[in-house]
Formats: sequence, structure tokens, C-alpha cells
Amino acid sequence: MLSHWYTILVLLPVCLKSQKLPTRDEELFQMQIKEKSVFHDSSIVPDGAEIGGYLFRDNPKRYFFVVEEDNTPLSVIVTPCDAPLEWKLTLQELPEEASGEGSGEPEPLEQQKQQIMNEEGTELFSYKGNDVEYFVSTSSPSGLYQLELISTEKDTHFKVYATTTPESDQPYPELPYDPRVDVTSLGRTTVTLAWKPTPTSSVLKQPIQYCVVINKEHNFKSMCAVEAKINADDAFMVAPKPGLDFSPFDFAHFGFSSENDAGKDRNFMSKTLSSKIVRQITAKPKPDLQKVCIGNKNIFTVSDLKPDTQYYFDVFAINSATNMSTAYVGTFARTKEEAKQKTVELKDGKVTDVFIKRKGTKFLRFAPVSSHQKVTFSVHSCLDTIQIQVRRDGKLLLSQSVEGVRQFQLRGKPKAKYLIRLKGSKKGASMLKILATSKFNKQPFPSLPEDTRIKAFDKLRTCTSVTIAWLGTQERNKYCVYKKEVDDDYNEDQKKREQNQCLGPDIRKKSEKVLCKYFHSQNLHKAVTTETIKGLEAGKSYVLDVYVMGHGGHSVKYQSKLVKTRKFC
Repeated sequence: MLSHWYTILVLLPVCLKSQKLPTRDEELFQMQIKEKSVFHDSSIVPDGAEIGGYLFRDNPKRYFFVVEEDNTPLSVIVTPCDAPLEWKLTLQELPEEASGEGSGEPEPLEQQKQQIMNEEGTELFSYKGNDVEYFVSTSSPSGLYQLELISTEKDTHFKVYATTTPESDQPYPELPYDPRVDVTSLGRTTVTLAWKPTPTSSVLKQPIQYCVVINKEHNFKSMCAVEAKINADDAFMVAPKPGLDFSPFDFAHFGFSSENDAGKDRNFMSKTLSSKIVRQITAKPKPDLQKVCIGNKNIFTVSDLKPDTQYYFDVFAINSATNMSTAYVGTFARTKEEAKQKTVELKDGKVTDVFIKRKGTKFLRFAPVSSHQKVTFSVHSCLDTIQIQVRRDGKLLLSQSVEGVRQFQLRGKPKAKYLIRLKGSKKGASMLKILATSKFNKQPFPSLPEDTRIKAFDKLRTCTSVTIAWLGTQERNKYCVYKKEVDDDYNEDQKKREQNQCLGPDIRKKSEKVLCKYFHSQNLHKAVTTETIKGLEAGKSYVLDVYVMGHGGHSVKYQSKLVKTRKFC
């Protein structure tokens, strides 16, 4: 408590000389605006500039400013960030600068301190809550104004703005007569918002941009609160310790080090990271919050939302010149439910083609007609990896990723019904073939080796031929080789489009067919075959494909191989 009174006594002469309120020194004011760090963690409230501060729970903080003339306009704005605040504004008479004898000499320090401590002051305004609250007076008396703030819930940040020229300053954007944010369109994954523009842009011609904030918890009343939420996962936070944010004995710099002392301060801080001045905050999960700044548009569509989920939407008008903001009255909305998908019925022993949108989901149902001991699901993913889940009468039996061809055999149960959930890839649309059966049938899709690449031998490459090899399995299968001439600028994107393993040789031209052959090996290490593709042109590029044929005519394509013949031999 005493440190604050010493602070006032040190600062009062400076305030009386430098902050010429209400006739503000414009040169000094520009310095205040540009050098806000001068006032950070100081007890001075500069005229016409917003300052930030930090409160420890249950530790009050006081700020002071002087109004020298009566009938002065005055506006004080306090912005809580991440916790409610209690604050009050009081007025005290200024201490006498000179002794009663008119000598012009300042009164003794103890006498000034005693005079201020004996003055309780007149309370002008008080507030408790987390709203941005204003004190406005068109005619304020002269005196020493004290702003006292306290947070009873937790350590928190806040902002304070005070001015004696509220009519001309207007650093905060003004809200329109209807400050509400409206939801104009609502979908399963999108919400369109609209709001009326601020008069600050149209009338005062000041640069304004709007920022939209989306989250699932609550609306925000200030941008300060949004930033506090975004930064809530910081592992460390440097905060001033009560009583040490201003030294009453550092008269030369009023508690702030000079440029020559900056290095000493940094060394001091590096040696005291474990002290109470630096408080460690437990790391938290990153908040589920999105902030999007959209320029001066007053309509915005939020996309990539989750269906059947409640979201809160806030809009902030930001004065680009001052970087100070005003919050519109936020809104909330629940996105529409996901449309109920039609469940596809699988027929016993019949292959079904399934298409799934990017990140989409499809549901299939399989109900064997007769009692069964086992049920087999054969899946052929044509493009990227897909996810499959199988439930029997609500009980989860299987959850797997499928790439290429996979077969799953599950224990059956009389009169059981199976629900299959297929989830597509995040990269793009998915295609697959699936067969479910309760009977003992041969697998409809041919078995594949773990590696389905085609290898080309560079040393055996000539101007008219290339030699390739691929792996087989222990099962005797038919393999067909196809070739297609492509341009030299054939790229990976074109190659990827042709990687659909479910497209069979029936879509190929007869002229592209090279040969078909059967082979297998009981020894998997020897299950490899080679072929020389002849009749090619010199210096040309070709895409080579190998198809393995399964029972019932279903085929699977190996990964395509791009080769090029030698130009000179």
C-alpha cells in the first residue's frame, strides 16, 4: 500500500507538468501513442492512449491521472479480458504544491504523503462484471483521479483507456444503430453471417476491417478476451509481481530502466526464471477457436463446420489506424443434422460397387437368409485407403484400414444382421468393391502380393524394348500386360488418375494388349516373373500395366510403371 503512495508522490510533479489536462500537449500525446511501453506496468494513465495491464487474483492495482481544470470532459473505458473485474473511479483533491508561506518550495515528503493518505476521495463510479464498461462525464472537476481494479476469480489481463477529448478522439469504432450479428443462411457445414457496417467507416472515413470469431463455448465481449483465449496454451507467461512493477526509489526513470541498463535487466530475468516473478502456467490443449479477418465486407460464410453442432459467432470492428476494436452483439446457431443416408443392402455372394465422397461415409447392411457359422467380407479399395467397421447386432466386430484387396472372416450367429460402415479418404473420393457371403466360395478378387509395384531393369532397356518384373503369389492366377504410349510431359497427376485398381482390361484398346500368362510359386521368395516388352519405338515413353485376373472375371491392376526406351543404340 505504501509503495503506491510513494509512486503517486513521485509522479504527481511529472503529471502536473507533462499531462496538461485538459489542454493536452499534442507533441507529448504523440509520444504517448508511439511509446506505449513507457506506460506499461506504470501507475500513469496517459491521456488518449490504451494501455494493457495484468492483475494477480485478489491483488488490487491502482492507476492515477490528474485533471487540472474544472468542467473538463472525461471518458474512462475498462476492458476485462479473460475474467470479470471489479473497478472503481474516485476523485481526490490535488495536494498543495507550495508551503503556506508561499516560498515556492515543495512541502516535505512526509507531509504530502500524510495529506493524501488522509483523503479517502469521492467515489464517482464502480462496476463489477466482464463487460466493457464506460465512465463518461461532460464536465469533470479538477483533481487527482484514481482507478482501482481487482480480480477475485483468477490472474487476468485487462485494458484501460482514458481521454479528456472524447469527442475528437473516437479511437474505438462506433456500432451501428442495430449492432446484432444475423444468421442469414444455415446448412450442415456452413453458416452465413451478416451485420450492419460501422458508421466509423462511412461517416468518419477511418480505415475499418472486420474479424469474425467462431468457437463452441460462448460469445466474447472483447477482442482482448479472444486473444487471451487463443494464447491460453502458452507454457510460460511473464507477469509483473505486485509491488515490483514500479520502484518508488528509482526517481530518475520512474521505475523503468534506461537503455544502458537494458542488458542488466535481461541478465537479471534470465537468472530468475525460477523465481516468483515468472509464473509457470500449465500447458493446456489448444482452444477450439477460429479467428478470420475479412477486410471491410459485412457478409461472411463460415465453412467446414460439423453437422448438428452449436457454434458461437462474434464480429469485431477494428480501427486499422489505432488497432482498437469494438464488439458487435454476437449470436449462436446449431448446424443442421447430417442427412440420413440410405443403407445399401448387400446380396449374398454378389459384388457391389461403392462410391464415397471425400471424407464421406457409406452404410451397408448384410442379412444372411439362412443360419451360418461364418461370414466373409471381401473388400477391394480401388484408390486410397478406406476405413471399414463391421457390427453384428450392434456389437463391433471389426475396425480396419483397407488398401488394395483384403478379406475378413468373422464368426456367424443365427439370424444375425451386419451393419458395415465405410469411411472415405481425406485426399479425395474413394471407390471400392465389396462382397459379403455366408457360404464357402472362392474369393472373388485375386490374391495380391504385399508389393504391387512393377520393376523395370534399366540395364536391359534398348531402343525397341524394356524388361519388367513383378511379384506373384502361391495361388495360380492369370496376368495380362498392357502398354500405352504417352507424351514426354506425362506427369504424376496424370499417372495418379490412372491408378484406379478396379478398372479392368476390358476398357483397354486391343492394340494395347501385350500378352497374358499364368504363374505361381509355393515359395513366395521365388514368386516373381519377368517379361520383355518388344516392338517399341526409340526415345518414346510408355505406361505399362499388369492386371491379375480373379474368379468371376474380377481383376486387380498393379501400380502403373512409366518407362522410356533409349533414343540411341
